[in-house]
Amino acid sequence: MKILWVKADKLLPVQNGGNIRTYHVLRYLCARHELTFYSYYGGLPDPDYERELQRQLPGAMAVCTGKRVLSGAPRALDYLAHLGAPPPYAVSRFADAKVQKQLQDWFREQRYDVAVCDFLDAAVNFPGRLNIPSVLFQHNVESEIWRRHAATAGNPAKKMIYRMEFRKMLRYERAVVRKFQHVIAVSANDRSIMMQWVDADRVTVVPTGVDLAQYRPDPTESAPANSDPNPLAASAPLITFVGAMDWEPNVDAVEYFCAEVWPLIKAEVPRARFRIVGRNPGRRVQQWASNSNSNSNHGSIEVTGRVPSVVEHLRQSAVVVVPLRIGGGTRLKIYEAMATAKAVVSTTVGAEGLDVHHGRDIMLADDARSFAQAVIMLLRDPALRRRYEKAAAETAARYDWPAVGERFSEVLRSVAEKKSPAARAILARLAEKKA
Repeated sequence: MKILWVKADKLLPVQNGGNIRTYHVLRYLCARHELTFYSYYGGLPDPDYERELQRQLPGAMAVCTGKRVLSGAPRALDYLAHLGAPPPYAVSRFADAKVQKQLQDWFREQRYDVAVCDFLDAAVNFPGRLNIPSVLFQHNVESEIWRRHAATAGNPAKKMIYRMEFRKMLRYERAVVRKFQHVIAVSANDRSIMMQWVDADRVTVVPTGVDLAQYRPDPTESAPANSDPNPLAASAPLITFVGAMDWEPNVDAVEYFCAEVWPLIKAEVPRARFRIVGRNPGRRVQQWASNSNSNSNHGSIEVTGRVPSVVEHLRQSAVVVVPLRIGGGTRLKIYEAMATAKAVVSTTVGAEGLDVHHGRDIMLADDARSFAQAVIMLLRDPALRRRYEKAAAETAARYDWPAVGERFSEVLRSVAEKKSPAARAILARLAEKKA
């Protein structure tokens, strides 16, 4: 099967959840099919990235669009300049004429059996007429994230902007989902939302996976409670949050946990420590570490920034927390923590779409008091914690990436075999002539 896979932004180094999911599926497909991975990115040309991409995914193509990568004040000004435009800013900024021309040529030549659009930001460059069977890979329902932003924002100006972007994104996302012949969702919840826009048989769930070769319990750990080399670890248990700290839902989660949940935990387990692990923590996150010498925290909050590997941080944890209030899709961090045999406490939103069960392999809590009580119970009761750790590892073991990659491959094959009405008519005429 000849597959074209199109993605906006760089894939490597593999850091965020979407890229992790894409990377592992691509590695599986590349070993079994004729795959062209087309990656386009802004900023300056990056020959190191392009060489490494070719090494890991033979046949890959990387194109530098040369667009300026904006952040901070310049990005805010650029957003204001596009405020009146109909498309959502999160998508329109990825439009590129050179990429559009390349995709138009490929679709006109029909050289592939199936094309994959890796999320909405790449869809802006796909041709209007998809005469190659095409699949939209939806890592989450983006409009749902904007809706939750609007629902939780306290600042009136932010709330207004979130509501406006939600309306734009909803119109755009609904149109794109309807445009593609098939959609791959990562959770049943996402599928149920998109089924309001298209027929149910056009949306398939391919679940999130975990790299069981990398994320596994510490084989040298004799006591399952807390393997932190710190001699105070037994009396100063570690609670950990893992996630990219330049993603707004993660920042909101950390702010909520530190402000509302952590004081309740500290009141009951005074020596407990909280570690925030993830790249690019901004001022809103760093302030919790800088303020941790206050009377309420006593130096108990640590912000690591980027780390070489999160595995050791997970292994050192007594409990892993996922206090997300905003988000969509599925959280790889939960399966990763579970694969290392760690007890997890999450909000319902944080665990949304995963094959987990409250009271068996995870604890779910949606208000600050019940979230804190769940963490406290696990810290105080080692036998209870070990029961959750064992169940968590058993759940994660069912979702190794090769199994997920095979399911993805099956969906692509099915879509590729469903030709358009025009193609079916041509094939039928050819069959009649041969007869």
